[in-house]
This record gives sequence, structure tokens and C-alpha cells, in this order.
Amino acid sequence: MLGFDEKSRTLLSAMTDDLIGSSEIEGVSLDHDSVRSSIARRLGIDDDGLPVEDHYVEGLVDVMLDAVRNCGEPLTDERLLGWHAALFPLGRSGMHRITVAGWRKGEEPMQVVSGAFGHEKVHYEAPSSAVVPDEMARLTDWCNNAGLSPFIMAAVAHLWFVTIHPFDDGNGRIGRTLADMLLAHLDVDSVRYYSMSAEINRNKKAYYEILERTQKGDLDITEWLLWFFDCLEKAITRASGLIELTLDKAAYWNRFRQVEINERQRKVINRIWDGFEGKLTTSKWAKICRCSQDTALRDINDLISKGMLRNSGEGGRSANYLLPQ
Repeated sequence: MLGFDEKSRTLLSAMTDDLIGSSEIEGVSLDHDSVRSSIARRLGIDDDGLPVEDHYVEGLVDVMLDAVRNCGEPLTDERLLGWHAALFPLGRSGMHRITVAGWRKGEEPMQVVSGAFGHEKVHYEAPSSAVVPDEMARLTDWCNNAGLSPFIMAAVAHLWFVTIHPFDDGNGRIGRTLADMLLAHLDVDSVRYYSMSAEINRNKKAYYEILERTQKGDLDITEWLLWFFDCLEKAITRASGLIELTLDKAAYWNRFRQVEINERQRKVINRIWDGFEGKLTTSKWAKICRCSQDTALRDINDLISKGMLRNSGEGGRSANYLLPQ
């Protein structure tokens, strides 16, 4: 039911949610417009979002697109190290210099820790740095040759990767990228309308709890697999809502296809359909379109007269505008 434009924009929304969700799991907040703009440029989609340059975001997008578009390519050390380099272009994690594009080094244990200084709780201690190269060789060989269901392989590979914890930082993000790469074998033309990382982010506490229980238990990972598949099912169910919204948007434009509007008006309406944050006001309209508030108000009133927009009913400084019901 989706035409080419609708498919492209649905894909753009899903990939934006995926990238933002995966970073938020690690406590990293990304600018929505920057992520969306970067993905749109890579996919060749004419997006109405404001272009925002961010080299860190550009690296994240490169990694995601390589994993999904080139899912049939072998997983190698060089590829994984390239992903890591793209995540940390400045060679730092926050204020700390880390080993970039190389496995972690050093004699000190790699631990996943929470809590205030002096009252830390160790959730997991990874294998020593000395065994990481051999452990990663086993994992990449399995990913390339196991030949199991992509569902099984995605769940196992993610758990396996974060258990080895081969990098100083970025293990969670790359582990989820690895799962995305294996799940992409199921997608027609590497096009996916659901976001696994965004769904994990919605269940972040449960995610860390199931990881900790599995990593501290024996080698029975059944509970982890069931949790992973349940999360995947929720992500797919949520995607159906996104597709329904896309169809509603297509129906809206079809309904008003004979109505003449200017480019500013088309731009803002598309922004509303694609997940506008907060309430639409004249000041926000003016900022998005880089025009005066008087021009913004004229645009808005024109759309209201044509039935393409409606006043929310809130007056004064609280005045804002919505799509017709």
C-alpha cells in the first residue's frame, strides 16, 4: 500500500528512531534533526528537516548503513574496527582517551559498574584483554558460517559480543549494530520499518537486568532469547502503527492534492506528520521557515481557511495549531 515516497519516509523515521534509541541506551542524547538530516542525505531522500552538521552523527549513520546495506558481506576484524573508529572520530569517550579501532588493552579488568564512587556495584567482568583477539575470531567465524535462522543469530551474536566486551567503549552500540546486520538478512532490499534499538531503549532497565542474569549464569541462554524475541515482536507491532500513520499522511495529501499552497506551508505540514515535537506556534513556524512571524501567521491562517490546519482553541500566547481531525 505504500508508494515510493511513503516507503522512503517510513524507512527514514525508523532508522532515525533506531540510531537515537541505541545511543540513548548508553546515555548519549542525539539531536533528532541532525540524525534525520544525515540519514536522509545518505538515502537520497529530499527531507524537510533542517540540515545540522555533526561529525559524530555522520559516523553513526555510516556504521548503521554499512551494517544494513552490506549485510551479506563477511564480518571481519577490519569491519568491526572501522565501525569503532566511526563512533569515536576524536579518539575520546567523553574526557577520556581510549583505544580506537583496536581491541582493548591493559591488565586491569574490564568491568560494567554502576553506583557512586566508593559504593560501586560490579554487574559484569569481561574476559581479560589478552584473550579478546581469539574470542573475537571465534565470534566472527560463527557469524559468517553458522547458517542458523537470522533471528537466532542476531540474539546470540549480540549477547556474545557484549559478553566479550572487546572495546574500551561503544560495545553496546556496536553489539546492537551487529544484531541489526544479521536481522537485515530477513529484510527485502535491506529495508526495515521497525527499530529494535528504540524498543530496547523503551525497556532499558529490563535489558540490563536480563544481560546481567545471563552473563552471571551458566551457558543456558534461553531466557535471553525469549526476552530478545519478545522485544523484537513489540518493535514490529509498533512499526505497524508507523505505517498506518504514513498511510494517513498519504491520504491527507491526496485529499488536498488540488489545493495550492506554498513551499513553506508544505514543509511545515510534512514536519507535523513526521513527528513534530511540541506544539506548533507562529514562532516555531517562523523559525523552521526562517521567515517573520507575520508571514508565519498569514501562512497558518491561509491553511486554516483551506481546511488543512485548525486552531487548537487555546488563546493568547498559548495559541497553537493542529492537523484537521
